[in-house]
Amino acid sequence: MILTISGPHGTGKSTIGQEVAKYFGLKYYSTGQAFRDLAKDMNMNLEQFTDYAEKNPEIDKRLDQKVIEIAKQGNTLIDSQLSAYLLENIADYKILLTCSLQTRVKRMAERDNTSFKKKLKETKIREKSESERYKSLYNIDLENKKQIKKLYDLIINTEHLTITEIVSKIVSSIKELKNSYSSKK
Repeated sequence: MILTISGPHGTGKSTIGQEVAKYFGLKYYSTGQAFRDLAKDMNMNLEQFTDYAEKNPEIDKRLDQKVIEIAKQGNTLIDSQLSAYLLENIADYKILLTCSLQTRVKRMAERDNTSFKKKLKETKIREKSESERYKSLYNIDLENKKQIKKLYDLIINTEHLTITEIVSKIVSSIKELKNSYSSKK
C-alpha cells in the first residue's frame, strides 16, 4: 500500500502521517524533514535554505525524485506537499490536511519553540517560495481547488480535531476503500 499525506506546513502531516503509517505497518518518509536536514547539513536556517533552493532547482528535483523512488518500493506513507501530484498514478490513497494560517503558525511556533511573529514571517516566505517553485518546475498550483478535489481521496480540516480523531477518520476511510476493493473481486 502506498499512501500520501499532503498539506501546508503546520497542518499536522508529520504527526498524523507517522501515526497512520504505524497503524498500517508502513514505512514513513517526510520531505519536510529531508528539507530541514539538508538545511542543517549546509549550516543554513529555513529562510536561508529556502532562498538557496529558489536558485538551485536541483534541490527540489532531488527531493521529489527520492519521493518517487521510495514510493515505488511499496508499503510506504509519503509526507510531502507534492506527493499526491508526483505519485498521482502510483499512490493507492491520497490525503490532504488543511487548516487556517493562524493555527498552523501557532502550532509550528510551539513545536519549534519560537515566536509567532518570527514563524509567521518564515512561513509566508517559505510558502510563497514553494508555490512559485512548484509552478515553475512542475506547473503545479497548490491553490487550484478543482484539481485538489479531483486529486485527493480524502480532505480533512485539522483545525478543531484531535490527532486521534484525524487518524481515526483516515484509518476508517482507508479500511472502507479496502473493503470496497475486496467486495469487487
